[in-house]
Amino acid sequence: MTEIVMSQTPPILHGPSEKERKYDRQLRLWAASGQAALESANLLLVNSGAGTVGAETLKNLVLPGIGRFAIYDEARVQEADMGVNFFLDDSCLGQSRSQSLTELITELNPDVQGAWYPNEGVQTLDSLLADSPVFTAILYTHPIRPDQLSQLEAYGQQHKTPLVAIHSAGLYSYFQINLPGAFPIVDTHPDETATTDLRLLNPWPELVAFAEGLTKDIDGLDNFEHGHLPYVVILLHYLEQWKAANDGNYPTTYKEKTDFRKVVQAAARTDIPEGGEENFDEAAAAVLKTLAPPSLPSGLKEVFEYEHSDPVEQRSGFWLIADAVKQFYEKHQCLPLPGKLPDMKAQSKVYIQLQGIYKAKARKDAAEILQIVQAAPGGERVDPAEVDLFCKNAAFVKLINATGGGGGANSSGSNKISRADRLKSAAALEFANDETAALTLAPLSLMPIYLALQATSHAVDEPLAADAILAAVAEQVPGAEQYERVVQAAREVERAAGGELHNVSALTGGMVAQELIKIVTKQYIPIDNTCVYDGIAARCQVLRL
Repeated sequence: MTEIVMSQTPPILHGPSEKERKYDRQLRLWAASGQAALESANLLLVNSGAGTVGAETLKNLVLPGIGRFAIYDEARVQEADMGVNFFLDDSCLGQSRSQSLTELITELNPDVQGAWYPNEGVQTLDSLLADSPVFTAILYTHPIRPDQLSQLEAYGQQHKTPLVAIHSAGLYSYFQINLPGAFPIVDTHPDETATTDLRLLNPWPELVAFAEGLTKDIDGLDNFEHGHLPYVVILLHYLEQWKAANDGNYPTTYKEKTDFRKVVQAAARTDIPEGGEENFDEAAAAVLKTLAPPSLPSGLKEVFEYEHSDPVEQRSGFWLIADAVKQFYEKHQCLPLPGKLPDMKAQSKVYIQLQGIYKAKARKDAAEILQIVQAAPGGERVDPAEVDLFCKNAAFVKLINATGGGGGANSSGSNKISRADRLKSAAALEFANDETAALTLAPLSLMPIYLALQATSHAVDEPLAADAILAAVAEQVPGAEQYERVVQAAREVERAAGGELHNVSALTGGMVAQELIKIVTKQYIPIDNTCVYDGIAARCQVLRL
């Protein structure tokens, strides 16, 4: 009998860790790297007004495991808080609202650390900003005192910290994201079907040789082998025939592509029991979407053209890689190959070989770009994994706030426009569109709601009347106070009297948390830059202000 030794026993299979089970669903969205970024984040909420929307935002950040947060709130819990804030109860009456909120919100997730201010050690917002570790992002709710807002904006400019303003009143709300200069997103999570880049009109030698080897006697192949040719190989074979018959030109126009598709369809064998070949059907279906010459996507073009003159940006690994990819594109007139091969009918052995050819080409392109990066000053500290990620997502890289649309401090060049001028031009455009909305069946703009809420952003002591709101609107956007919908919005904000409805604040808090997670993890594309919610019509609109 064969002796069984311990070394021969199979290894013990370990299941998911407690953390992986706890955060299973969100790990499927932003992976371990996104979760690590979330857990290392340090957020500050400057809470004022009714304070409900700030608490709801924090709830939706604490549950997925934000690392730590701090609440600065000078208010004491009053009876009015009981009806709109689910994180306060009768035992909190008269106590510090920041302390009560912190204690109850942290109960949602023991992994999250929370702190509250003002306390015995820190009495003012200024001292909190000066003595605390650098915050990853700062949220503040309206209405807020002008001096506190100035402190937060100065802090954001100094430390390149994103600021998120939130305002909820009655059935209306909005939030606005102010990013510190240009904010690049590499891992934008595009639709998988959009990431396919087979490079059929610009094949490299290894791919050409592989395709020729499989199709050199395509008519002599038996039905099984003919019916299992990968559609990539089929298209490359008939593209060569098309070039030979068309003076070396690929099919470029829609008519030429449809004619080429007919050539591919006609090459399928029909005298078989199945009546046709699935791989040739796949090839015909892929003609229009894969036969495209290499081009520079608009998002990446914006990255290439952006002048990153700020010293912090110049030292950034992102910009070193972006410059290297730009050199690669200028040299080869194409982007680095992502290396992903879609599913297709083929023999497993053949598909794996084809997949290996694409992956090898992707590694070669990434290695060339890494070499360019490392040759640049400071490039030696760039992680090769960052280069690989950029190369895989190069066609979908997005630059948020590239022209100062978000009020960042580092917007450069002639595109820098003051926030007041952006608001005026955006309002003029929105009101002009409203005049033709009945003809185009487009929804009416929510700009009136934003203007009415913005007019009360510093009404800390007492709510403003509709006349005062309209007067403030007139100062920001002269003439806007005369529009009927602006007057209606002003009256609705007056009716709210600074109070919050829990359902509106809960919805708004969920949207804010979602966008903030995008910013912290640097995954997916955050809004640019203001989202307005109308609880009466139950709809949102994103405005670039």
